[in-house]
Amino acid sequence: MGIASRHSLRDWLRAPGSLSRRLARLGQRFEVQVLRQGVTPLRAAERQALGLPRRGCTVVREVLLRVDGRPLVWARSALHQSSLAGPWKALKGLGSRPLAHLLYDDPRIQRSELQPRRLARFGHTRRQMERQWRAATGEPPPPQMLWSRNSVFRRGGAPLRVMELFVPGVAAFKPGKRPR
Repeated sequence: MGIASRHSLRDWLRAPGSLSRRLARLGQRFEVQVLRQGVTPLRAAERQALGLPRRGCTVVREVLLRVDGRPLVWARSALHQSSLAGPWKALKGLGSRPLAHLLYDDPRIQRSELQPRRLARFGHTRRQMERQWRAATGEPPPPQMLWSRNSVFRRGGAPLRVMELFVPGVAAFKPGKRPR
């Protein structure tokens, strides 16, 4: 990616709509690299965002979003396991397609307000991201990669939480604008 004027990471944290579509405009090739998809115990932040009881399991999908081979976002989506048999069953066959294909093409899906959040430098989510980042790229993630945006999508009353964690360098580009 070329040099562009300086923008704030806040622009990306608050940009409405599909992050995948915005990232795709930054280069020639956009791809989703699936790092993990499966059942895992609930995390406190996910349980709270999804309004779920203390016990239970979530289905989690963790991915890297890449533009022209360069990883720019690590994302984690989580939903209650029972939702895979109901409103969110299309997640099963999503594969390496962006989650945006499900979220923004269906008028029945509603999204909560975006909530920017700074990750704990040594928290569970940060450690999980670091392990996956190293395995996928062969390098450590940028140490300043601490800011995420979180939102909850609802379809048929079933919530799906999405967290997107940004590489600080993405702030050099205005969301949705192709670099010159």
